[in-house]
Amino acid sequence: MSGMLNKRMHIMTTTAALALLLAGVPQAFAATPADTLVEGWAIDDIITLDPGEAFEISTAEVTANSYSKLVSLDLNDTSKVVGELADSWTISDDGLIYTFKLKPGLKFASGNPVTAEDVAFSFERAVKLDKSPAFLLTQFGLTGDNVAEKAKAADETTFVLIVDKAYAPSFVLNVLTSTVASVVDKKVVMEHAKAMTPTDEYKYDTDFGNEFLKTGYAGSGAFKIREWRANEVVVLERNDNYFGEKPPLARVIYRHMKESAGQRLALENGDIDIARNLEPGDLEAVSKKGGIATTSAPKGTLYYFSLNQKNETLAKPEVVEAFKYLVDYDAIGETLIKGIGQIHQTFLPAGQLGALDDKPYTLDVAKAKELLAKAGVPNGFTVTMDVRNNQPVTGIAENVQQTLAQAGIKLEIIPGDGKQTLTKYRARQHDIYIGQWGSDYFDPNSNAETFTFNPDNSDAGTNKTLAWRNAWDPKDLSTKTQAALLEKDSAKRAAVYEELQKEVLARGPFVMLFQQIEVAGYSDKLKGFKLGPSFDTNFVYTISKE
Repeated sequence: MSGMLNKRMHIMTTTAALALLLAGVPQAFAATPADTLVEGWAIDDIITLDPGEAFEISTAEVTANSYSKLVSLDLNDTSKVVGELADSWTISDDGLIYTFKLKPGLKFASGNPVTAEDVAFSFERAVKLDKSPAFLLTQFGLTGDNVAEKAKAADETTFVLIVDKAYAPSFVLNVLTSTVASVVDKKVVMEHAKAMTPTDEYKYDTDFGNEFLKTGYAGSGAFKIREWRANEVVVLERNDNYFGEKPPLARVIYRHMKESAGQRLALENGDIDIARNLEPGDLEAVSKKGGIATTSAPKGTLYYFSLNQKNETLAKPEVVEAFKYLVDYDAIGETLIKGIGQIHQTFLPAGQLGALDDKPYTLDVAKAKELLAKAGVPNGFTVTMDVRNNQPVTGIAENVQQTLAQAGIKLEIIPGDGKQTLTKYRARQHDIYIGQWGSDYFDPNSNAETFTFNPDNSDAGTNKTLAWRNAWDPKDLSTKTQAALLEKDSAKRAAVYEELQKEVLARGPFVMLFQQIEVAGYSDKLKGFKLGPSFDTNFVYTISKE
């Protein structure tokens, strides 16, 4: 009887703890539940959980832990990919046909089998939804009209992808590691699909389950999504149908915690197991606390601010150049990003093919004033910057505000949460935007394309790259970027990316600031916790608690 009572008490305690965690209320007891991981993290950038639509850094981590793809990045050698749902694959001699054989016995969390038809449907819905990440697939020549023939199931376990050009195979396979290539459960999705009336803007009679998947789930990953409440919490639960090794944890909770100081206090009190947004001072403080460990990993994530070329003043070449001389890179590096980033002024992160470490710009107010005078604005002007209200971007924006003022430029900071600032940015309604860009896949084209490719600069443009968002027409650079994809020789390909970086450094409307070093403080009771090389490789299914 006592054993049964103890078991009931344990269940009640765990349930009570979970209820408090979901409510965002600090616990009155010392530790998080033994079968639950709780992370403090700023997740206000999450707009949707649909992998066919999601294009935010926090969402990519959630979907990476809850959805599976054909292939994934090899964490032991990031120049390679490994099979996830795919058991093997072949490429035709002409480089146009990729054939994938699925592993046997795969199941979705629903219990439905994972088939090649599900893979084909996932590609089709992403292309036809035509949301922000769709260009990652449409760049292979896929369109709403041809995707059913170009991405198809040959049989139950064989998926065939036909691309339009003989791209470097590493490029194609790396693209398929991105979130948009996540495989969804066709049966579950279409059971929740909404009927639509075709219009000039939307040609299909269904939303392909988009409304459902914004908050719902239809995947096969190690965890399934139980709940998302915007700016509050994301809850994942173990997927017992997962084809890989069973995760030790029953659930993972991401609590939205914006402030570094709040995360530090919660970690020290045992209210959370991992603190994800620690600023330099708080990181140093927790590293000296007993029972807490710290870790770090260089990321392919860059911080930058960009100037919307729709603004006639910001579109002047001399003004663009002046902004690059009005950043105190040294002060930012020594204070605001100490231990969490390294000053970096080119668009390819260190570690990727062709990445340059050129740093030609330093704070030079006199030089900036000369350039502003040449642009016809010797007395400066007033401009706005949209800023996500968390660190380090808020601190950097305030620092830049001060240095711009030295040249007569009055910067008005417009704060907002991640969803607000991103939505405005994607609509090209900003003056200046400060934020971060993480490579969608480990190939230099991921960054080259977004910073240098903009074939249609109209508001109706379908390739919604960062160049497009900032209304920048890079002209000849778009052509060079596309040519690099067909170059099989790595040295020659690297040379193209070096040239592109120098061009953007000289004339692009992007002021590159630093490359992220992701850090975290965590309870030393955790085993198997490791930060990955990219924003979508922070996996939680390896973690256990003592």
